[in-house]
Formats: sequence, C-alpha cells, structure tokens
Amino acid sequence: MSAVAVGNPTHTALPRAFWALWVCQLVNRLGSFVQPFLVLYLTHDRHLSAGTAGAVAAAVGAGTVCAQLVGGWLSDRVGRRVTMLICFFGTGVALVLLGSARSMALIWVTAFLVGLLGDLFRPAVQATVADLLQPTERVRAYGLLFWAINLGFSVSTVSAGVLASFGYGLLFWVNAATSVVAGLVIWMMVPESRPAPEDNSVRRSLLPVVVRDTVFLLMILIQIGYATIYMQGYSTLPLAMSEDGLSSRTYGLVIALNGVVIVLVQPFLGKWFVKLDRPKLLAASMLVVGLGFGVGAVVHSWWGYAVSVVVWTIGEIGFAAVIGAVFADLAPIDLRGRYMGLSGMAFGVGTVIGPLAGTNALEHLGPTVTWLGCAVLGVAIFIGQYSLAPALHARAEANAGNAASA
Repeated sequence: MSAVAVGNPTHTALPRAFWALWVCQLVNRLGSFVQPFLVLYLTHDRHLSAGTAGAVAAAVGAGTVCAQLVGGWLSDRVGRRVTMLICFFGTGVALVLLGSARSMALIWVTAFLVGLLGDLFRPAVQATVADLLQPTERVRAYGLLFWAINLGFSVSTVSAGVLASFGYGLLFWVNAATSVVAGLVIWMMVPESRPAPEDNSVRRSLLPVVVRDTVFLLMILIQIGYATIYMQGYSTLPLAMSEDGLSSRTYGLVIALNGVVIVLVQPFLGKWFVKLDRPKLLAASMLVVGLGFGVGAVVHSWWGYAVSVVVWTIGEIGFAAVIGAVFADLAPIDLRGRYMGLSGMAFGVGTVIGPLAGTNALEHLGPTVTWLGCAVLGVAIFIGQYSLAPALHARAEANAGNAASA
C-alpha cells in the first residue's frame, strides 16, 4: 500500500482536548455494566420472560440507531461539546430511571432513552477528532480511542460480574456515576470545536447533499455489509460452536480473545497503520474480517475457532482505526457530524441484518455455507471499497483545500 495521499504522517503531540476525550471514553467504558447484564436483570429481578427481556434489549438497540442521526444533527447544529454533555449527563439519569422502573411502560421508555442518550456521543466524538487534528493524525487518534474503549470494556465485563453478585441494582448506579464523571471530563477539559460558519454562509440541509453524493452512499452500503459480517461473532458463532459440541463457557473464552488481542496488539499495529493508504487499508481490513469468519467453514475445535477470532480481530483493529478518518476526509466540513452519524447508523443497520441473516443461514444452509458466505461478502466489499479509493483521495484533497482557504 502506498503512503496516504494527503501527506506523510507525523508524530506530533496530540492536543490536551483529545486526551480528555480518550480519558472520557475509557471511564465511560469502565462503567459499562448495564447493557451486558440487562437481560439477566430483567428476567431475574423483574421476573420478565426471556422474550420480553430480549425485546427490551432491542429497544436499547433501537435507541442507539436513532442516536446516530440525532447525535450527528446536534453536533452540527448546537455543537459537539453540548451534544456530549447531553449524552453523558442524560445517560446517567436514564440509567437510574431504568434501574428503578417498575411498570413496563417506564421500562420500555427508559430502555430506549438509555440507547438514545448513551450513543449520542459517537458522532460528536468522531467529529471533534476531525475538527482538532490534521488528516495525517486522525488514524492514530481514532485507533487510540478504539483501544481505550476496548480496554475499558475488557475490565468492565469482569468487574460487572463481581458487582452483580451484590445485586443488579448496583450496576445501574455505578454505570450512571461513571457516565457523570465522563461528562465532567468533557465539561472541564474539552472546548467546542465545531467550525464557525462563514458570515454569509447558509446552513445546508443534509438530504439534498447526501442523495447527490454517490461515493458516500456506496460507502454506507459497504459499511452495512461489513457490520453484517462482523455481527456473526456475537450471534451465529456461539450457535455454530454449540453444534460442534462446544460449551457456552468455551465460546466465552474464545470470544474474549477479541478484547485481549485488541488491547495487546492495537498499539503496535496503530503505529504502522498511519503510514498506509487509508481507503486501501480499510478495504484490506474488511477482507481480513470476511476471511477470518470464513475460517469457520473448515474448523470444528475450540482452537480452530480461536484462530478465526484472532484473524477477524486483526481486521477489526484496522477497520476501527481508519473508518472514522475516511469518513472525516469524505464529509463536507459543515456536515461533518451528520455524515458521521449516518455512518454509525449504517453500522447499526448491519447489526440488525447480521444476526437475522447469519442465524437463518446456519439453520437452513448449514455452517459451511454460512461461513463461506461471510468470506464471499468480504471479498465483495473489499472490491467495492478498493475501487472507491481514487474518488476518496480526490474528495480528501478537495476538502483539505477548502479548509485551507477558509
């Protein structure tokens, strides 16, 4: 792969506001206790059926999908900082309300709000990084944020089990407290970064721009395809391992390799990724994820599935490090937050399609066809993404020129 078209990477110190975002992400994920244990809480403490508990969890997911659009719109309209403050302080309140809710109506509403408010920060954070940093530093920055998220989540999944032994209610309060702490970090250390509009400029509506942006629309389709593959790790994989006679505990240990590899490997790969062509690295990362799941077609042992997880995790690291930078290069400056929001929403759509497609394929076509299908889809989105590289470079150069002349 060639060097990034927009310039050679430098290793300048990242600004204080970025490290505040990094700390914020880490703290927020360290306290992410509720969502992994929500179904258990609802079935054990609230005595709901498994189906009802699953539907409530889906309400959280619906909120996260909506949050991408709302968060992107707020980021561009009222500012990145305000959006993040609404997110973290609002999530703290919503978590306390969900933990104390007794009626089903309040449980449904607060579950949706937890998803909505809890994910507002994603487009705001991505847009803030793009505002603060030059294009050559963004891959490094997004990679560090991804590492912080996974480090925090790896710790939280262990500590949440310990806290849950004292009662599920404690999870809601501690999760809410860490959300408030994250909000205080933003309040004290992150200034507003939204570019000021020119005096005579008119704020553009998103839809007319997007429908004419063929490159962006193709990127959205590719993002949905990638998320469809990726979600097999959390939906189809445990079922396939069970069919091979492997226990749920074995699946837990195998999937835990995902977080371990990210925490141990990402800092080293991140230094190499900044030297590569971003659109082509994105294409290659998607291919590795698809082929990693494709390994499942020829393995039946725990160590074979472990190899599969390690391979697609390497691809995931590359994808997570570069996807935000690619969309930042692609987005018009005044629509940056909303473009990031649509990107997140596309991933959310894939998280809905993926489990449905994968589990049905496993049931009706068998594991071999299912995993080979992941590999074929990985090849298809690789070809599509690689083909878009020249157009993405041209857009990045045009946006860099516009920013320099503003």
